[in-house]
Amino acid sequence: MRKFNIRKVLDGLTAVSSAASASSAAQQQQAGNRETEIQETLQSEHFQLCKTVRHGFPYQPSALAFDPVQKILAIGTQTGALRLFGRPGVECYCQHDSGAAVIQLQFLINEGALVSALADDTLHLWNLRQKRPAILHSLKFNRERITFCHLPFQSKWLYVGTERGNIHIVNVESFTLSGYVIMWNKAIELSSKSHPGPVVHISDNPMDEGKLLIGFESGTVVLWDLKSKKADYRYTHDEAIHSVAWHHEGKQFICSHSDGTLTIWNVKSPTKPFQTITPHGKQLKDGKKPEPCKPILKVEYKTTRAGEPFIILSGGLSYDTVGRRPCLTVMHGKSTAVLEMDYSIVDFLTLCETPYPNDFQEPYAVVVLLEKDLVLIDLAQNGYPIFENPYPLTIHESPVTCCEYFADCPVDLIPALYSVGARQKRQGYSKKEWPISGGNWGLITQSYPEIIITGHADGSIKFWDASAITLQVLYKLKTAKVFEKSRNKDDRPNTDIVDEDPYAIQIISWCPESRMLCIAGVSAHVIIYRFSKQEVTTEIIPMLEVRLLYEINDTESPDGEQVPPLPTPGTGSNPQSIVPQSHPSTSSSSSDGLRDNVPCLKVKNSPLKQSPGYQIELVIQLVWVSGEPPQQITSLAVNSAYGLVVFGNCNGIAMVDYLQKTVLLNLGTIELYGSNDPYRREPRSPRKSRQPSGAGLCDINEGTTVPEDRCKSPTSDVKDNSFSRSRSSSVTSIDKESREAISALHFCETFTRKNDTSPSPCLWVGTTLGTVLVIVLNLPPGGEQRLLQPVIVSPSGTILRLKGAILRMAFLDTTGSLVPPAHEPWREHNVPEDKDEKDKSKKRRPVSVSPSSSQEISENQYAVICSEKQAKVISLPSQNCIYKQNITETSFVLRGDIVSLSNSICLACFCANGHIMTFSLPSLRPLLDVYYLPLTNMRIARTFCFTNNGQALYLVSPTEIQRLTYSQETCENLQEMLGELFTPVETPEAPNRGFFKGLFGGGAQSLDREELFGESAAGKASRSLAQHIPGPGGIEGVKGAASGVVGELARARLALDERGQKLGELEEKTAAMLYSADSFSKHAHEMMLKYKDKKWYQF
Repeated sequence: MRKFNIRKVLDGLTAVSSAASASSAAQQQQAGNRETEIQETLQSEHFQLCKTVRHGFPYQPSALAFDPVQKILAIGTQTGALRLFGRPGVECYCQHDSGAAVIQLQFLINEGALVSALADDTLHLWNLRQKRPAILHSLKFNRERITFCHLPFQSKWLYVGTERGNIHIVNVESFTLSGYVIMWNKAIELSSKSHPGPVVHISDNPMDEGKLLIGFESGTVVLWDLKSKKADYRYTHDEAIHSVAWHHEGKQFICSHSDGTLTIWNVKSPTKPFQTITPHGKQLKDGKKPEPCKPILKVEYKTTRAGEPFIILSGGLSYDTVGRRPCLTVMHGKSTAVLEMDYSIVDFLTLCETPYPNDFQEPYAVVVLLEKDLVLIDLAQNGYPIFENPYPLTIHESPVTCCEYFADCPVDLIPALYSVGARQKRQGYSKKEWPISGGNWGLITQSYPEIIITGHADGSIKFWDASAITLQVLYKLKTAKVFEKSRNKDDRPNTDIVDEDPYAIQIISWCPESRMLCIAGVSAHVIIYRFSKQEVTTEIIPMLEVRLLYEINDTESPDGEQVPPLPTPGTGSNPQSIVPQSHPSTSSSSSDGLRDNVPCLKVKNSPLKQSPGYQIELVIQLVWVSGEPPQQITSLAVNSAYGLVVFGNCNGIAMVDYLQKTVLLNLGTIELYGSNDPYRREPRSPRKSRQPSGAGLCDINEGTTVPEDRCKSPTSDVKDNSFSRSRSSSVTSIDKESREAISALHFCETFTRKNDTSPSPCLWVGTTLGTVLVIVLNLPPGGEQRLLQPVIVSPSGTILRLKGAILRMAFLDTTGSLVPPAHEPWREHNVPEDKDEKDKSKKRRPVSVSPSSSQEISENQYAVICSEKQAKVISLPSQNCIYKQNITETSFVLRGDIVSLSNSICLACFCANGHIMTFSLPSLRPLLDVYYLPLTNMRIARTFCFTNNGQALYLVSPTEIQRLTYSQETCENLQEMLGELFTPVETPEAPNRGFFKGLFGGGAQSLDREELFGESAAGKASRSLAQHIPGPGGIEGVKGAASGVVGELARARLALDERGQKLGELEEKTAAMLYSADSFSKHAHEMMLKYKDKKWYQF
């Protein structure tokens, strides 16, 4: 990551805090003189950006490997990623720089190393003995394409098969090629005129390391004698081979073929297979061959001491099973179990008790890597149950459409969510412990609770415990269960505004203190939930329908003259704007035949059983207006202290009292201005650079999407990155362009007008045209009065302006501390209260929790407003802009959050040009500006979020969450927090051979591979064949560890006095990592010598 704009940051450091990019006019104001008294503690050295952990299922997996001694699982992907899994909580993510697909992985068993083979014909040796694994060596093949690799247990010689049918041998210590090559034309019979095809399998005979079994794609298998350099036997079959596996005694092997057959061969009988099996073929009478089946892509042959061997295979189903799900077949003795999978099988491995290939294998589980899941099957239990997966691999169970991140939550939240989520767990899993149990946990240096909430395309919401760089699902809420589901497509109401995923979650508003949850969905629906530990049955689901429209008296507005007049500001509940009934209205068309007053979804009218957890308080739906569908919701806010929820779209804004179940405010955006509208509201032509936007996402496609596209259901991978779904809408795009959407909402207790002497409850509204308007809330007293008297809502007349759509607003008190919105503490509302009325009333009164002492009349506040282009700090009640910072000229801010860090607060921004920036508050001094990643797709734009204590995240692929930190302290502690993959474990003893077996030639034959493949015997390989590339090794570990090299140097430039010390530390870390790499190399060499000098009877 390169830091840029150092000069600007240095300027910010040297400038006095009051002068930093403040507007000169504001500094002369007397009200602005106090601002200089606020001591800002955050400096540039508090910030540093680095990735922390990646959670979720590896996207587009392509390879699988397991270390049976270390108990570590490795998965490679089509994008060159490498994910390593140990015991639950021990995970690691690495990336090959080339981004080429991983075609095969091979552990150096119990050595803390892994070889990866990539589609760009490179081999890489990874050192797993450091917390951030790094590449020690790479080898690039220039003339041949790699198709298969095999590394025998406890050997340093890696066999590499190629597309041309040749086999090369690589020394994994030095990562150099041996001069020993097995050429395809020597391996197959000289009389054979055709090329045997690529190498699809290599393995040594379990009982004789000097004999190598080579499988060619065409169907030929050769047993090659390494010492005599010739073929002992050749086995030919007329069907293509996909995989080969040995029986542990080395007398038989099994091949899987493209016609769905398995052939078992006796090593010494090459003329014909000993047995041919078609596991899924229909046996025909008259001894005819069974019908051909689909290819068997892989087979494994595993023996047990006590019973029959296991033959496990993927594929091979008959062609008439159309629509049948992919299967794994387990054949054990006479029984055949067909295990159906949810997704196609990428690879599978059988986990066995021994790492030695020449011993009874004793298989106990099968790990199956699917396209979108990882399944572990227990072979020891009847019925082959699956293990309960402890890794957080279900993020993508339904595509993620939005997410929010909350660090430093109330401590009782995670236990509360866990207790209601524990009841949702499935039954019927294997009783055994999860078998992938390697590695050790890191030290927990962060003690605060963190929660991630993900919203999904099917309307579900998941709460995750994300404390201390781990991830665990706590609770799942299904929001769609409140709606009637259409049985089939014909039966579907034609009111849908999206073709699919009508329940998809778009916005989540959550108050952790009161546990109130509010969601906005893609069908212009809002649902408010309360948290309860009691189960309840709701007889009638409370619901409201809101008619929200946009009116301009001009030719562009459809049916402009027929629309009834809207309520004026200042009225309380407006009966015209709602249809207060328990289920949706049936009036589906207006007088001229246009669809009118119908919501997009139908709420159930039968009683709804609600389990402990989140329970529905109110459903609000926008309805069709004169043939115009409701526009999707662009912003949402809920406040538990006031009992209010507010939401807006490109038509206007609506506020609902969820305690009284009434609509308080229902206005078109223009009417919010009253007579102060700065625009003479004519429809304008679209901006050339890009459209005004609800969440500031629209120029991801260089201005090709219109705002309504941006609001579409943001499901999984949309190919063109714009959510192009059909909408039946009569409004022209030019009219939509001119609309001003509500883009930010913030409840607070502050000064609403210039001459106010004390703060009062209000709502601040931000729009896509950069306007901030203030609405005053007059709340009745708490207790019973709150339910009887109406909330009075009125405009304040206050209007503030910024460049670009408003994204975020927050308020600081006179000491510069954040003033959070008022909230009510959580209580169990399904249990009647025993306390007296006075207590109750006190509890219900809105209380703003300010960190400073109670505010006196003379004390002022500061509003912090961040838009797509700039940030302003405005002194209240004077409304003077005291600080202003133009965040970006050429790009725009996608996400801005006001967050706490190191007992202070700052503004954190993520720009569409890939920059992450932070600014001090209130003076808006630049503290960090790092180019992190270019905005490559909508997914990142929709899911990026910052939270407290220097944490941030985004969805890096449809299945994975990437977490990062912008806190220097967390970067330094990260190395300690990461788990260790490698733990010193004794290699199990080799199987004991009887004396007579050894004496008379039974048992395993060892081979001095050094003597055969070493330079003295085999000579040097051709230089042009492959090129050795030394890996970054230890340096890579330092880079990814606590202090990144780039960050270290960039910070050293800012803090010159610490330079020597920092570089000194870096040098030590580099030396330590290089030492680790060196010791690994020595260890591997010692291992080779140890086995070289052993006699036959010592094995």
